[in-house]
Amino acid sequence: MKQVFEGLKVIDLTSALNGPFGTMFLADYGADVIKVEPLGGDQCRTWGPFEEKSGESAFFAQYNRNKKSTTLNLKSDKGREMLYELVKDADVLVENYKGGVTKKLKVDYETIRKINPRIIYASSAGFGQTGPIAHRPCYDIVAQAMGGMLNLTGFPDTDPVKVGPSIADMGSGLYLAIGIMMALYHREKTGEGQHVDISMQDVIFSLLENAVTNYTVEGRITERTGNIDPSIAPFDVYKCKDGFVTLGCGNDRMFENFCHTIGHEELLEDERFQTNYGRFENYLPDLKAVITDWCSQYTKKEIEEIMDKASIPCGPVLNIKECIEHPQIQAREMMVHMDHPTAGDMYIPGCVVKMSETPGSVRFASPILGQDNREVFGLTEEEEQQLIEEGVISK
Repeated sequence: MKQVFEGLKVIDLTSALNGPFGTMFLADYGADVIKVEPLGGDQCRTWGPFEEKSGESAFFAQYNRNKKSTTLNLKSDKGREMLYELVKDADVLVENYKGGVTKKLKVDYETIRKINPRIIYASSAGFGQTGPIAHRPCYDIVAQAMGGMLNLTGFPDTDPVKVGPSIADMGSGLYLAIGIMMALYHREKTGEGQHVDISMQDVIFSLLENAVTNYTVEGRITERTGNIDPSIAPFDVYKCKDGFVTLGCGNDRMFENFCHTIGHEELLEDERFQTNYGRFENYLPDLKAVITDWCSQYTKKEIEEIMDKASIPCGPVLNIKECIEHPQIQAREMMVHMDHPTAGDMYIPGCVVKMSETPGSVRFASPILGQDNREVFGLTEEEEQQLIEEGVISK
């Protein structure tokens, strides 16, 4: 079965997470992604956990499946020349250096498009390619802080808390892939290449939803509210007999159904709770206390079944083991097996976007450092060894 990006040649200069996550998306759906790593390898090859018998980074393996690995010293003239050759017939080049680095290396957009005017050149940096702090390095926690999310996460009486997974990296990877696809669509119509510029700070800022309008419309600075939604009630996490469940009612009709379901019809007669705005303004302490007391009498499974029958959004708080083993995750093939050349069988997340005619798949495992040097650069074994000795490539 064909894949949607079959025949697309992508040169991937990225490392760590945001870039590799974006190019993984392209690779999963058929693109020929050639990872060009520095001589020491992508930094996340050193990030744990590590597979016991081989020492391979499971983190690297998860986000670099379906890719080839080459190595180049881009500070050397020969290394740059070899990259320029790769670029000549490439469709996309992706990089995630901090602002200004590509110009120093002579692999910036202006240089590359002279070699290949049709190329889509995509950058994903902490602060993008423009602005007064574009030169700064950045990791996920910094982007969450400066994008406004850290200050919104946690409880009112705690310090700011970052979102658990690296949402700035992952979100940037998704925006990066979307930007590349939009640029490819534009090129299909016009023949023109272009520069796609993603900023991790921008990405986090774009996810703040009503915190922005709370300020621009009402002048209110949204503060940490724990699990309480800043505009909908009830919408929270509740303790039950054996853990926690989430419940949400997004409109008046659903809230009416909810009150009948939990046997608290008296809430419907209370003027404070007759509109969503009223419920939000008066959620604490009375409305939350009623729901918390009701949940305390049931298990997670019992509450889930009751709310499922009533068509009220509800779900138990799952740990990672429970999530991986959940029948819905399994049915959607969100966990798949990958046969790694040194680590053997690895169990990793599958492809998110399900497509009927051009589905994504994990076709082959993440590469060993420099394993594809000869194939990609057209080298003999002797030529490869010579370039290793010259410090141009590595294995």
